[in-house]
Amino acid sequence: MKRIAVLTTGGDAPGMNPAIRAVVRYGIVKKLEVMGVFRGWWGLINEELKVLNHRSVSGIISQGGTILKTGRCPEFQTEAGQERAFNTLKKFAIDGLIVIGGNGSFAGAHKFGNKYNVPCIGIAASIDNDINGIDYTIGADTAINTALNAIDNIRDTATSMERIFVVEVMGRDCGFIALAVGLAGGCEDVFIPEKPFDLESSCHDIVHGNMIGKVSWIIVVAEGAGHAEDIARKITEITSLETRAVTLGHIQRGGRPTAFSRDLALNLGKAAVDCLLKGEKDKAVGLSSGKIAVVDFETAIKKKELKVEGLYSLIKTLT
Repeated sequence: MKRIAVLTTGGDAPGMNPAIRAVVRYGIVKKLEVMGVFRGWWGLINEELKVLNHRSVSGIISQGGTILKTGRCPEFQTEAGQERAFNTLKKFAIDGLIVIGGNGSFAGAHKFGNKYNVPCIGIAASIDNDINGIDYTIGADTAINTALNAIDNIRDTATSMERIFVVEVMGRDCGFIALAVGLAGGCEDVFIPEKPFDLESSCHDIVHGNMIGKVSWIIVVAEGAGHAEDIARKITEITSLETRAVTLGHIQRGGRPTAFSRDLALNLGKAAVDCLLKGEKDKAVGLSSGKIAVVDFETAIKKKELKVEGLYSLIKTLT
């Protein structure tokens, strides 16, 4: 193996840049030429690549986002798009591909790699932490801390103005961020896609709490469970208590990666290069049981079962 390529696809996650940096610099140490593919699969289809060196990745370890850019690419789902991507790999004599992204990115790499016999290794990067077989992904810790900082600030206002707040965090299919910040933020309730919630029961708790002197309340809702504006409006209708909605949105994707996200990214970047050099393919690298783990793409792209009950019960217990 002489030349490899690295790309970032899907939603960005804080820590992608340190992962790119690790792939490039460790690859160079291992006598590999590393090419960066810009804008994910789109760049592979349209031949938007360039050779990366030590200077190319200088100063990016603390930057959020990805210097290679990212995005969705419907064209890659087509036969013609995949064939063009494969032709690009042949034209530039690329022997292996490292894909930094989440389960959607891995699904694409799995299909593409098997179809054209291209060695593909994935680096797990997702703020939702929803990669099956992997405990922690790049970016999840940063996103949690970003959301937690916002909720801590909201708590000050909620307490001062004696209000109920419904805070919407990211998590279309996975309630990991909501559960994590709900517990760490001392929030009174959490609504997630994996567990049906009873708004009437929550409103009963709010009214009862208000009667015994509890003057503020914070509910965290994952976007896949409902919209903060709708839930806040219903709470006001049922309880007659003033309720405000806050949607944190994409601030959770950006920002400087935490030390944990950076360290994980650097270790996974190295591990991905090592996998290619060992002849591995169709696999993803991530953190499992405190160690770097290698998981088949076929396993990684399955729906991850979030251990909801333990965290949810703890949140309710400590309210």
